[in-house]
Amino acid sequence: MSTLERWTGWPAGDVPLREHTSRARVVLSFCSRAVMLGAVVLGTFAEERYSGWRLLAPVGWIAAAVALTTGWFLACRARRLWPALGCAAGLLATAGLAHEGGADTLASVIWCGLAVLAVIRLPLAAGLLTAGAALASYGLGSGDSLLVMLAVSGGIGLLGYLLRLDGQARSAQRALLAQERAAQAARAESAALAERARIAREIHDVLAHSLSAQLVHLEAARLMLDAGADRAEVRERVVAARRMAQDGLTETRQALSALRGEFTPVAEFVAELAAQSGAGLTVDGVPRPLPAEAGLAVRRVAQEALTNARKHAPGGRVDVRLGYLDGAVELRVRNSAAPRGAHPVLGDSGSGYGLLGMRERAELLGGELLAGPEEGGWRVLLRVPA
Repeated sequence: MSTLERWTGWPAGDVPLREHTSRARVVLSFCSRAVMLGAVVLGTFAEERYSGWRLLAPVGWIAAAVALTTGWFLACRARRLWPALGCAAGLLATAGLAHEGGADTLASVIWCGLAVLAVIRLPLAAGLLTAGAALASYGLGSGDSLLVMLAVSGGIGLLGYLLRLDGQARSAQRALLAQERAAQAARAESAALAERARIAREIHDVLAHSLSAQLVHLEAARLMLDAGADRAEVRERVVAARRMAQDGLTETRQALSALRGEFTPVAEFVAELAAQSGAGLTVDGVPRPLPAEAGLAVRRVAQEALTNARKHAPGGRVDVRLGYLDGAVELRVRNSAAPRGAHPVLGDSGSGYGLLGMRERAELLGGELLAGPEEGGWRVLLRVPA
């Protein structure tokens, strides 16, 4: 903030926060204002100078002081300088009339209160000028010595400045709290969107391929029926579609369990999968729980790699190696070439995710997936942070 802005800028306003104000705080604030007003009224009428029609003057001064103070607060809240200065001038005039009429208590409260509030609420330059005018009026009206007047004026000015700094500090704290809440809301929204994207990926990966493959086989069965094909061929297509539906249902249940965090340990899942595929398994390192996304990526890549080995190299040797490294987990699936005379089983259902989709999943997690030929066979290598 430049020097000019420091002298002419309004003090930091309150940052609105949706917080419930306690009943005790409301009652305390109301009682303190009532006590102050009561003290002014009692101090004004304590000397019994006013009786009969003369009571109208102090009542008018008090009413005018209340109305002008209300207008002062509204103008300061709206940051309208000239209306605020007009209310301040009205308060100075009211205090002068009250002093001339013998209501010294009322006049002193208006002068001192205006001096403090001017430093707190107004731009610093205007606040100091207003406070100076109020304190000068108080010094002239009180009749105290110069030393006493300077001490009182310095104390009141210092009090107002300290309260101004405290208000600015509280406003800054509220602004930081509001920013923190906004950041928390943004993080929560981002997490919700990420979770929705994760669920969408799982639904797409599990169901899209299964349903599309079933439709292909069922449509083929319909065309074969229309063409009068052999019953055994049609039945084979229907059985294949049924098997894909069963596989899709099983994988859907696994995906739902994964989304709920109900994982079987990755090592057990890969061991069971390798046993079903007749592949050899080696586990390096000490198995440990993995984050949900990392464990899901290992599962999906293992399914896809073993399915591809069964489809494209039936009868070939398949080796699976699961490694728990420092800060990462690694899966390697390697298959040899198919023996002579073996035919690829291209009609079998894969898990439907594809190495391209698996590579994208690994990159989202900050890892990598490599796939390519190796020593006459094929190798898939996944490494993700975990």
